[in-house]
Amino acid sequence: MKRLFLIISLFMLHTSCYTLLAQSWSLKQCIEYALEHNISIKQRQKAVENSEVQLNSARNSRLPSLNASASQSFSFGRGLTADNTYTNRSTQSTGFNLGTDVPLLTGGQIPNTIAARKIDLQAALADLDKAREDISLQITSQYLECLYQKELMEVAERQCELSKNQLRRIQLLCDNGKKSEADLAEARSSVANDELTLTQANNNYDLAILTLSQLLELETPEGFSVEKPAEASAALHALNTIPSSDGFEYATRPSIIAEQYRLESAKKNINIAKAGYYPTLSFNASLGSNSYKTSGFNSDSFGKQLKNNFSQYIGLNLSIPIFNRFSTRNSVRQARIAAENQRLSLENVRKQLYKEMQQAYYNAIAAHKQYQSSQTASEAASASFNLMQKKYENGKANSTEFEEQKTRFMKAQADLLQAKYTYIFRQKILNFYRGEPLY
Repeated sequence: MKRLFLIISLFMLHTSCYTLLAQSWSLKQCIEYALEHNISIKQRQKAVENSEVQLNSARNSRLPSLNASASQSFSFGRGLTADNTYTNRSTQSTGFNLGTDVPLLTGGQIPNTIAARKIDLQAALADLDKAREDISLQITSQYLECLYQKELMEVAERQCELSKNQLRRIQLLCDNGKKSEADLAEARSSVANDELTLTQANNNYDLAILTLSQLLELETPEGFSVEKPAEASAALHALNTIPSSDGFEYATRPSIIAEQYRLESAKKNINIAKAGYYPTLSFNASLGSNSYKTSGFNSDSFGKQLKNNFSQYIGLNLSIPIFNRFSTRNSVRQARIAAENQRLSLENVRKQLYKEMQQAYYNAIAAHKQYQSSQTASEAASASFNLMQKKYENGKANSTEFEEQKTRFMKAQADLLQAKYTYIFRQKILNFYRGEPLY
């Protein structure tokens, strides 16, 4: 019965996975799936868990330590007796001890360490958000690449069908003696070239789908396809000025937040290093007992000795640093250098992000202009091709002129598709820096 249940469960799981792959995925589905299954994101999640463990360890350093020990020793041979003579004897000793140590004053090391680990945890969370943003951008870019290759494939299919229609038309004219065998051979060559172009377009689309499925961590691209969204708006968001250092709210980007947290943590590390300058105070306590047995002497029983020898101890231990070969001073220097280096790293990330935002702005503007120009060129090429097609069908243009015009028309369509998806991606990047979602 259990075996049957397992087989049914595996079958249902396989069926659900196949159904998921067989459906066309939207950009939202792709991004959400990648955020859940991408390995780099899982690694960042493990880094967050590791930071949580380090914070827990820092907090637990305030707790008392408790240690138990037991010892058993044996000695043999000649030894000095109470009457100042030597004799052969054997001795065995058993001891037990239970001790605790409680840190009271640590020069601020423990509280500063806890604060630093809290900040490190926040930095790890920001790194996780940054990893999610990066994979989302990669998925968006490859998703649009799949759509672009898919539309190129559709253009190639239309061109191939057009060439086949022309071949059928020329075949009829050739059968009626109105076209020569040379015209028929040239039409067949055109169909073969268009079929080759279609094959290449199919291959490019398959490779684009494969790359996207690998980003999604899918086991196979079989049955996987992307959903074609509604046409993008041709209107770019209005920007009166280029992005300034305070024009875009880039201070809330995860990359900036992570570096800010690391700078705060580096400053806490300076205080941790300075703790070596200050005295430390700890409370100590212990419980212990032991028993002895020497050959040739009568001794109390083991239990009675443990009871009679039971001892208790409490005390305070104050340690005042005087000279430690400049170790503390050098540790403070290193912590300050690390903090200054982190400050420079934060400034570098800010400038780099600002440059990326500026570049995104100009790329979006350029892509918008290119898209508009490509639309105009495509419309002109389409009109020219329609005229040439009519002239060719009426015998007023030869096949060479027709093929040249068809090639220009196809190139104009390909350029328009490339400009369109470049514009869509650049616009999404620009909106992304404004804090808008990618889908």
